Amino acid sequence: MKPRHADTLGVKATLLLVSTLTVMAGATIAPSLPAMRSHFAEVPNADYWVRLVLTVPALFIALGAPITGVIIDRFGRKRWLALSVLTYGLAGSSGFFLNEIGWILVGRLVLGLSVAGIMTTATTLVADYYIGAARARFLGLQAAFMGLGGVLFLTLGGYLADVNWRLPFLIYLSAWLMLPLVLLLLPEPRRASRAEVLALAAANPEPVPWGLLAVTFAIALLTQIVFYMIPVQIPFYLQQLSNANASQSGLAIALATLAAATSSLSYQTVKARFSFTALYAMAFGLMGVGYLVIGRAPGYGAALVGLAIAGLGLGLFTPNMTVCLTSSTPAALRGRILGGLTTSFFLGQFVSPLVSQPLSQRIGLAATYGLAGLLMLTLGAMTLGVMARWRWLGQRDRPL
Repeated sequence: MKPRHADTLGVKATLLLVSTLTVMAGATIAPSLPAMRSHFAEVPNADYWVRLVLTVPALFIALGAPITGVIIDRFGRKRWLALSVLTYGLAGSSGFFLNEIGWILVGRLVLGLSVAGIMTTATTLVADYYIGAARARFLGLQAAFMGLGGVLFLTLGGYLADVNWRLPFLIYLSAWLMLPLVLLLLPEPRRASRAEVLALAAANPEPVPWGLLAVTFAIALLTQIVFYMIPVQIPFYLQQLSNANASQSGLAIALATLAAATSSLSYQTVKARFSFTALYAMAFGLMGVGYLVIGRAPGYGAALVGLAIAGLGLGLFTPNMTVCLTSSTPAALRGRILGGLTTSFFLGQFVSPLVSQPLSQRIGLAATYGLAGLLMLTLGAMTLGVMARWRWLGQRDRPL
């Protein structure tokens, strides 16, 4: 399925730039949440509605990603990616112009569907264009660029939110600058006909590793529930802790994203030395320690340390899951499988405030971060236990 002229600087730059849009989907407006809550203070249950403005795209990314996977497996990648980028700019910027929180939520809904198209298609194109070590290297680079994009957009969003909470919505218009690159530079991978797929499947049957899929999707769901406590709750937590303003909250979230980008960049090097399972254990451990530090932080500076540690763990998860799945599943089902991974990611983001908000109201934000840290450390210990059992059984080369 590798198309001609895919390994060029223009193709790589386009895929990396488009990938940054997925981070912008929610976190860009995170620094605006306290001011938005004040603006809509008279709306019943304003705390929940304002947090849903941040996370409702994630629900519709989760719903739209499997549909995207089916569409691009059947009809091709490029046109759907271009349509998604166009819709992204329109829906994302709508919050600047709309005056009712209900209509803002509708715009965020459409934004979520467009992100489902962008993330699933862009990652599938990476898997189409590159194989082996080149794929692992590029997927690590893609995750890093997503993180670096988050640093830029979160920092900018924080400063704009200090001026007016609506201004960060205009950042989404940057997607339209990338549309010409998608249309002009990305080659459409050759898709095998249905007859060719059936003939190849009969000659070389590739079983679907359902157990691997289930475990990977569960990890994606849980880690995003925990990670998204940062953009959803950190602005409020830092406000309580040190009276932090929107710019400081944006910088704090950006620091976690920068740390994630740093560890993603090193993914190929680390993967050469450790198994997929060992990397999961390492990532769980780093996130756990980071969240415990956040929960025990006496001030802004200590919270930044915890955010950086947690970000290092998060940066290992995304490329590890994607490389594991694309190297272990049939190419003909690639779009659908990566669509399922996207669904797990963003369903976790949507569920996150539904879990963390009631818990934080009952026990406080500090204790909530502490519990999340203990959960991550427990999962890390369980992963190490699985590794030890496999070694004892002599099964050292398992794919997960």
